[in-house]
Amino acid sequence: MKRVSLALVALAAAAPLRAQSLLYRPPNLGGTWVPDPGVVQFNFVHRFYVADAAGAHKVTNFPTFTFAVGLGHDLAIGTHYGTNSLVVQNPYRPNETEVYARWRVIGAEGREGFAVSLNPAYNFAAHSADGELSVDYNIGRLTLSGAARGMTKAFGIDTARAAFAGGATARLTDYIAVSADVGSFVSPTVRAAWSVALNVLIPGSPHTFSFQASNATTSTLEGNSIGFSKMLYGFEFTIPLHLKRFSPWFHGSPKPVTLGAPAGAAIAAQVDMASVKFAGETVTISAGQAVRWTNRDPVEHTVTFDGAAEPGSPVIPPNGSYVHRFDKPGTYTYHCTPHPFMKGVVVVK
Repeated sequence: MKRVSLALVALAAAAPLRAQSLLYRPPNLGGTWVPDPGVVQFNFVHRFYVADAAGAHKVTNFPTFTFAVGLGHDLAIGTHYGTNSLVVQNPYRPNETEVYARWRVIGAEGREGFAVSLNPAYNFAAHSADGELSVDYNIGRLTLSGAARGMTKAFGIDTARAAFAGGATARLTDYIAVSADVGSFVSPTVRAAWSVALNVLIPGSPHTFSFQASNATTSTLEGNSIGFSKMLYGFEFTIPLHLKRFSPWFHGSPKPVTLGAPAGAAIAAQVDMASVKFAGETVTISAGQAVRWTNRDPVEHTVTFDGAAEPGSPVIPPNGSYVHRFDKPGTYTYHCTPHPFMKGVVVVK
C-alpha cells in the first residue's frame, strides 16, 4: 500500500508553478499559460445550481474537462469538453468540444511584465473557427489579464462575432489568491459572462484548487463569453502529469549513479530523498566531511543550496546519489528545485 501511495504522489509531483495557472488567471480566462514540455495538464471545472423541482432539490451540473500537452517552445495543444452546454441552442447540442492550440509569443507566467499568447481553436458544437489573443501583465502579486476573441459562427447560427474579456488575480500569499473577470460579445442582446474565485495552491503538492461563482457554463472561448440566467457555484482542480515519470513502467529501475563524490570525501551523514521529502531534515557533520543524498523516489530531485552558499547538485535521477563535501563551518539550508517544499539543513561544525 505504501508503494501505491508513493506512486500516486510521484505521478503528480510538482511541476513548475507556471503550469499551475489558477494562481495567475481568473476562472473564465485561459491566460497565457502553457504546460511545460512533456507535461500533460488535466483540469476539471465543475459548476452547478440547485433548484426546487416538485418539492425536491434538483442539482443541475455543468462540468468541463481540459486536456492539454506542452510541446516545447511555449506551444501547447489541447481540448475542452463540456457537457450540458448552453452555447448551441438551435438545434440544442449539449456536448461541446473545442480543440485549440496556444502559443505564448513573449513572456512567462509569473514573470514581471507582459506575456502574450495566440490561441486558435475550433468549436465542434457550433461548427465555428474561433480564436483569442491573450495578454497578461504581472506586477508583484498582481496579474491583470485581457483577451480579444473572434468566432466565425458563434452559437452555431451567427455570422462572425467578436468578444472581449478582462480580469485580475491578486496573490495574497504564496498559497492563496483571489480573482475576478468579465467577458462579453460585442452585442447588447448577449448577457455578459463573469466569475469570482478563491484560488489555493495545495501545500506539498503541484495542484491548485479554485472555489468559484460564475454565470458561465463551459470553459470554451464561446462558453466564457456568454452568461447564463442563473448563478453557478463550483470548483476547478488542476493536475499536471510529467510523461517521463511513467518511464520506469517501460524501462525498469534505473542503474545507480553517483554524482559529485569529491576525492577524499569522508561521508559522515546519509540523507534519503523518499516520499517527496528529505528524510532527516537536519544533519550535523564536521568541516571536511561529506553528506550523501540518495534518491529513493521514482522522480528526479536536486540539492539546491539557498543563497548560493555552496554549489548545488545537478538533477539526481531515481536510484541516484549525490555527494558533497563541506569545508567551512556554518549552517547550510537547501531545497529541491522541482519540489521547493522539500527542505533540509546541514550544520557544519
